[in-house]
Amino acid sequence: MFGGVGHVPQVKTLARGVDVLVATPGRLMDHLKGKSLNLAGTEIFVLDEADQMLDLGFLPSIRRIVAHLSKNRQNLFFSATMPPEIGKLAEELLHDPARVAVAPAATTVERVAQRVLHVESANKRNILVELLADPDMTRTLVFTRTKRGADRVGRHLADAGINAAAIHGNKSQSQREHALASFRASKVRVLVATDIAARGIDIDLVTHVVNYELPDVPESYVHRIGRTARAGAQGIAISLCDAEERGQLRDIERLTRQTIPSEDRRSAPSHAQIRPAHANGHARDDRGHAPGGQDRGMRDRGRPAGRRRRPHRGKKHGGPRSGAEPQPAASNAHAPASRGGNASAV
Repeated sequence: MFGGVGHVPQVKTLARGVDVLVATPGRLMDHLKGKSLNLAGTEIFVLDEADQMLDLGFLPSIRRIVAHLSKNRQNLFFSATMPPEIGKLAEELLHDPARVAVAPAATTVERVAQRVLHVESANKRNILVELLADPDMTRTLVFTRTKRGADRVGRHLADAGINAAAIHGNKSQSQREHALASFRASKVRVLVATDIAARGIDIDLVTHVVNYELPDVPESYVHRIGRTARAGAQGIAISLCDAEERGQLRDIERLTRQTIPSEDRRSAPSHAQIRPAHANGHARDDRGHAPGGQDRGMRDRGRPAGRRRRPHRGKKHGGPRSGAEPQPAASNAHAPASRGGNASAV
């Protein structure tokens, strides 16, 4: 259950009984207030993306929801990061928790060929249009930092004759579902999204991910590019980096322990096409050869054009902020639950 849609179908489903309920905090509270839901018999309580819940201000709602739960339950917290607030919440809600890290802190997908294009901020939208002239970019996910930025990029692509849709937190649930359905059905070939709107998107055959703006939280980079090269497929991740985003790029490279192949697109453009990564993670140029050294990865084509310069937004370091997604690496943990007693996990 989630907001943005009618209550009645959810009430009817609840009346028939469910074994597992997956809900957003706001809509869950609506049903609790409306007496259409009773959580007293809940045996397991899972808080997914706990760091994002706190960042989005859901902590008061979570405390109210917990008050409706049975004390004899197992708690599980899943979180991409472990900020101090999560530790405080764990101490408040969990009993003798175990903490388990299931993966390295930042692991990029081997089958994603990564590339950074150093560009002028004013040229980003036009370079994006020229990149999308590549017919191989059949299903492309473009990330922006802000909701307004997503709308601006979407309009610019539409003006350029490119079928695109934008999703973000200000879009209604029906608008987001329609945009995702159109993207899945290839009615639009470009989906422009903020991190928060794209969280959990699992769409097959995404050929390219373009970081139109680098994320302020470096972990989000790992999560973004993981939207392509899924289920054994290959993919390409292209990042447009202006002078004010060099700090974010350094943080990403430090986190992922790699130097991402780069190209300076602030002057003369390159006309070699970008090719997908092969099984060894290397890319091929437009002659079918694998570049070596720092140029290993991808080639591209395009020509800069002018646009108003964008001021830098957001901090470059620190914990998650609104709109940042959790990465595939997570700090998860569990402990066996017993029907008759308390078992907790974080």
